[in-house]
Amino acid sequence: MNFVILTLFPEMFSSWLGSSILKRAIDKGVISIETINIREFAEGRHKTTDDRPYGGGSGMVMKPEPIARAINKAKERYPNAYTISLSPQGRLFKHELAKELLQYRSIILLCGHYEGVDERIHEGWVDEEISIGDYVLTGGEPAAMVVIDAVARFIPGVLGSRDSIKEDSFTNGLLEYAQYTRPRSFGRAEVPEVLLSGNHCRISRWRRENSLIRTILKRPDLLANVSLSKEDIDFLRKVNQSINAIILRAQRELEQ
Repeated sequence: MNFVILTLFPEMFSSWLGSSILKRAIDKGVISIETINIREFAEGRHKTTDDRPYGGGSGMVMKPEPIARAINKAKERYPNAYTISLSPQGRLFKHELAKELLQYRSIILLCGHYEGVDERIHEGWVDEEISIGDYVLTGGEPAAMVVIDAVARFIPGVLGSRDSIKEDSFTNGLLEYAQYTRPRSFGRAEVPEVLLSGNHCRISRWRRENSLIRTILKRPDLLANVSLSKEDIDFLRKVNQSINAIILRAQRELEQ
């Protein structure tokens, strides 16, 4: 899979691409990631890429001509590339969207800056706008890193183990279960005994139940879209009964 990043600051990606899992994937030829400097496609002695907004207002807007030329340059190499503008006004980037983007062999990511890019780029030069969250960044470069990292993890050969993806948070709609490693004792905390039992059925069930509990406590909104088994429902009923018993006991203590 090929990723092309259109940016005013290509140097921001140097250390990121030169380390860790993505570097190994690039070295193996599993993915390719390259940057194109938008400023190289600006005209004039000063290579200006922004200008004041029509209608007035604070800040500057990225000019359409350099961006359009940069997109054309990227499409010379990848004619069928899917072009994405990273914008706080775009579709919210989630686990499902990361998987959806796997259908494209090549993706162009446009990193905006200042007050954003000229709207005519969104209307005629990109396929979609994507937002990584309901907040505003100083530029689209961190968002490009997030999108590439999330999508790349699904590509065979990027991760050392394909099983890692199956057990990630959000894969089955739940948060991932708690993880432990050596030492067995740390401070006053111990690794749950079931994880040391060697009984894979018990471990599997514990992990499912732990995922359910962590999701209830941290992201209860996710449960609305989760398919629950009969075992899950029975477990949640027991949890609910225990919680109700604790509440009832506390109420009685307060009344005494």
